[in-house]
Amino acid sequence: MGVWWIVVVAAVLTHTASATVREYDWEVEYKFWQPDCKEGAVMTINGQFPGPTIKAVAGDTIVVHLTNKLTTEGLVIHWHGIRQLGSPWADGAAGVTQCAINPGETFTYKFTVEKPGTHFYHGHYGMQRSAGLYGSLIVDVAKGQRERLRYDGEFNLLLSDWWHEPIPSQELGLSSKPMRWIGEAQSILINGRGQFNCSLAAQFSNTSLPMCTFKEGDQCAPQKLNVEPNKTYRIRLASTTALASLNLAVQGHKLVVVEADGNYITPFITDDIDIYSGESYSVLLTTDQDPSQNYYISVGVRGRKPNTTQALSILNYVTAPASKLPSSPPPVTPRWDDFERSKNFSKKIFSAMGSPSPPKKYRKRLILLNTQNLIDGYTKWAINNVSLVTPATPYLGSVKYNLKLGFNRKSPPRSYRMDYDIMNPPPFPNTTTGNGIYVFPFNVTVDVIIQNANVLKGVVSEIHPWHLHGHDFWVLGYGDGKFKPGIDEKTYNLKNPPLRNTAILYPYGWTALRFVTDNPGVWFFHCHIEPHLHMGMGVVFAEGLNRIGKIPDEALGCGLTKQFLMNRNHN
Repeated sequence: MGVWWIVVVAAVLTHTASATVREYDWEVEYKFWQPDCKEGAVMTINGQFPGPTIKAVAGDTIVVHLTNKLTTEGLVIHWHGIRQLGSPWADGAAGVTQCAINPGETFTYKFTVEKPGTHFYHGHYGMQRSAGLYGSLIVDVAKGQRERLRYDGEFNLLLSDWWHEPIPSQELGLSSKPMRWIGEAQSILINGRGQFNCSLAAQFSNTSLPMCTFKEGDQCAPQKLNVEPNKTYRIRLASTTALASLNLAVQGHKLVVVEADGNYITPFITDDIDIYSGESYSVLLTTDQDPSQNYYISVGVRGRKPNTTQALSILNYVTAPASKLPSSPPPVTPRWDDFERSKNFSKKIFSAMGSPSPPKKYRKRLILLNTQNLIDGYTKWAINNVSLVTPATPYLGSVKYNLKLGFNRKSPPRSYRMDYDIMNPPPFPNTTTGNGIYVFPFNVTVDVIIQNANVLKGVVSEIHPWHLHGHDFWVLGYGDGKFKPGIDEKTYNLKNPPLRNTAILYPYGWTALRFVTDNPGVWFFHCHIEPHLHMGMGVVFAEGLNRIGKIPDEALGCGLTKQFLMNRNHN
């Protein structure tokens, strides 16, 4: 595979005197688009879908003036993977860190990108991520620092899923009694492009789909990756899917996985890579195959019974005609329910040499049971039997200004009854809504055990990718069945666990996470599957509340904070 890794033991410096301010003016509005060759309404930024890619270097300051040109919807953008040290108000989580930006208004985000990595941004109000509000955010090493990876060029692949049903209709269905499930996506998109009614591999397919033909300017035409022979390329991957877990393979080529969620990892070689909603990776690919041929890039659905055709693109060797199709079928996506294969992939991910090690012991621990429940016949997701509903006043404003009525000050349950049978549907399916939060002191070590269980009906336990705002955490381990306090801790990896911001909870199992409350603010922790969060699958952490700095008034001009700020400014 060639030499592609430079061992760096010392921590990479993240701030330099030459840091740059990168300023953007963005307008968000709907446009008619054909992401998968079928027209629909897409959320665009400055008329682009996906939104513009932000390229920065570690230590830079990002300033985005975001104007809401939607006619009837609020708007926020979350900068996924950016810790927001000192800027919790810029995290972009509606109801948690800020008010939604009203139609016609402009809000300015300002934050520092403190370390290199592959990230993305997306809408975080309602289900606007499903509507196409997303883009890439790439941070390179600080000026004067050496990139530890060696490669000759790089590509950026943003993966998403796409429905033909409008998002307001999906939201209505999820909130109806009985619930109307959104179903599987019509298409998988690679950089916003997919093919619903044709195939790039029709000659090998037993379906009735015709061969795709494209003309200049077609919005669904694949973006080919043009490569030279005998070179090494970095492919940055990020998944902003609303539902689908994905698997990516490049025909005939090995992949070396080198980065996960903006953190270097110990490199390992694989034929394909699983990537769940909210995750990002970098892989290195060496173009060591027949240079007279082109090769399929395939992206298929895992973790759910697929009813969505593989997304395909082309790895085009510049020594072969660009119009030449590969000579053999695209890679077959591994079986959707081979969860052992999925777990084995996750267990190959270890932190790189020189990465921070986790504290040996925790001070606080939460054990969070994930269940599907009912409230007055409406289907919900709940954590420790509480389905989250964020309040009208953003939590950050309530805790900053000590507004007692902003939310329920009683903490949600920190665990669940250990006699709960996770292998069967809940015997008492009813749950309640709540908006309480978990409050932690500053700079303490917290363990979070996320525990999976059976859904309401049938014998089913779903995959849930859990994402934490404002932090990276160490993934200490995975286990099958019910977590056993005092026993399963002995299986933890405390030597070289990976630092991530998104972790996978596998069916009927548990995942153990550890983080340090070193970032004053209020932070969302939730399932990254869009309809699951819409149905209440999340919690909120608050930490270092007396250390939260100045918050722009514009972030909190709603709910109780609006009147508080008016009174304060009047006086």
